[in-house]
Amino acid sequence: MSDKVIMSEAVEALAAQKPTRFPREMLLVIIVLAVLWEILSWLVPPYVIPGWGRIFTSLAQLRVDFVVITLLRVAAALFISFVLGLALAVAMYRWTAVENYVRPAVRLLMAVPVVCWILFSVLWFKWVEFRIAFVLTVVCAPVFVVDMLDGMKGVPRQLRDMLRSFRPSRTHFFTKLVLPAIVPTILTSWKINLSLAIRVVTIAELVGAVSGIGYGLVVAQELFSVADVFAWTLVLVVVLFLAEAILSLIEERMLRWRS
Repeated sequence: MSDKVIMSEAVEALAAQKPTRFPREMLLVIIVLAVLWEILSWLVPPYVIPGWGRIFTSLAQLRVDFVVITLLRVAAALFISFVLGLALAVAMYRWTAVENYVRPAVRLLMAVPVVCWILFSVLWFKWVEFRIAFVLTVVCAPVFVVDMLDGMKGVPRQLRDMLRSFRPSRTHFFTKLVLPAIVPTILTSWKINLSLAIRVVTIAELVGAVSGIGYGLVVAQELFSVADVFAWTLVLVVVLFLAEAILSLIEERMLRWRS
């Protein structure tokens, strides 16, 4: 009877869990910064710090399709980076020789600044979309590789030995033990790469692109419209916050057992 009571209490506790709320501290900080920004806009010319009225006016005039294009570029590049990173991490985990040769190359890719990759893409490729995809992939894929490989190696040896005692196939060993064990690592890596990709894609779109948020920033700079620059910046911040919130919900759903 006691086991049933404990089980019922656990089920009730899971059912009673409330959805993640926006932190009050974060809301307070945003309000304070917004008020300080508006006060500063009264003290300096509008071409230096525009008021919220000007910013919201510019925000209403921004092209929504540019935001959608940028998000599609980020989503496609992150998916490609994840697939490549997972494949390389599995190969490096399975064969030591592959790790010995690939790990130095991955470290070398991570050491190259983003600006250099953008310049390389401009010199190497003509198609703008391929340039942006190349830059995002070469920046984000190594992060997936390193994080997932470390997660695979972090699986306790006792668990590996226990599962091997049942003589599983390589596929079962990976899908039943290794892959579920690195789910927290995968989600953390997605969070890191999401923030990185949104920042990098804006820089990549500054060179040669005729659409996207980066191109919108170029147009705003050419028109000397500080309000438009701040409006696009606000869009980037909101997009990043929403994407991180979605990932947090996915994390809570997939890792609810940790509660």
